[in-house]
Amino acid sequence: MFKRSVILITFLCSLIFPKESVSIGFWNVENLFDLKNDPVTNDDEFASGGKKNVTKKIYDLKIKNLAEVLADLNVDILGLCEVENIDVLNDLNNAYTDRKYKIIHYDSPDSRGIDNALLYDKTKFKVINSVAIPIKLESGSSTRDILYVIGSIYGKRIHIFINHWPSNYGGRKKAIPKRKTTANLILKKIKEIQKDDSGAEIILLGDFNENPDEENIQSMRKQGLISLMEPLVNKLKVGTNVYRGKDYLYDQIIVNQELLDKQNLYVLPDSVYILDLPKYRQQEGNYKHYPFRFWAGNRVLGGYSDHLAIKISIKIN
Repeated sequence: MFKRSVILITFLCSLIFPKESVSIGFWNVENLFDLKNDPVTNDDEFASGGKKNVTKKIYDLKIKNLAEVLADLNVDILGLCEVENIDVLNDLNNAYTDRKYKIIHYDSPDSRGIDNALLYDKTKFKVINSVAIPIKLESGSSTRDILYVIGSIYGKRIHIFINHWPSNYGGRKKAIPKRKTTANLILKKIKEIQKDDSGAEIILLGDFNENPDEENIQSMRKQGLISLMEPLVNKLKVGTNVYRGKDYLYDQIIVNQELLDKQNLYVLPDSVYILDLPKYRQQEGNYKHYPFRFWAGNRVLGGYSDHLAIKISIKIN
């Protein structure tokens, strides 16, 4: 009788407190600009009358295609990069009819005006606080802010960082130290978090412009942070973007040990997923296998992005 009562209570608790998984994703949407010419930023080429000749019809197609990816990815929490402002995020959110995300966004000092953002389902994720972390490079110039969000999943706190690290534009040798500055700033912030809460659960989402086995990503290991994409390195035809015919895993989800130990929140094993459907890659021609991007220079291809989206699933123990 006692055993039956325990089973019944356990069953009832599972109904009241369902242990569903929560999905977390990231995507570089590739130059989501509106049609307005912002005099403060270098967005002229995407504005009406700019050299790309972007029209309302072209902009609407871009939004429609991005919303299609959001539907296929279907995540509860989504980090985005390369968004110009809150207006384009609202347009994207309105076009994605399966959910109505809440949005966290801050304007960053990036010269082109592109920012990071977090979209989330308020029934799955509760926001406690958010802030944009500025990055000052050694040259004195600024790069894209890191978006830092503290929230809770099933009442368990989680720290989320949305990243878009400096690219290799202008030369790889010059870019690596810039990314080192960015990595060190994150590590410093994480040390502060762990000083107050040694069991803090931390996740980094982003386009890091480095592979998981490269210097600045590997430096995160000293703080117990591991890229979940690392096992995919050097796998044939596996990556989130392609450059000069080679696959790269620049888009990553990085977690600390506390998200791998099956205590409180934890990453479901084998849940790392790249949204790599045939329609998201070019299927023929010189650029076969490359992500099917929206723009090729100033020509509209009508695809999606030069990056593929990624996601994982998290559960509570």
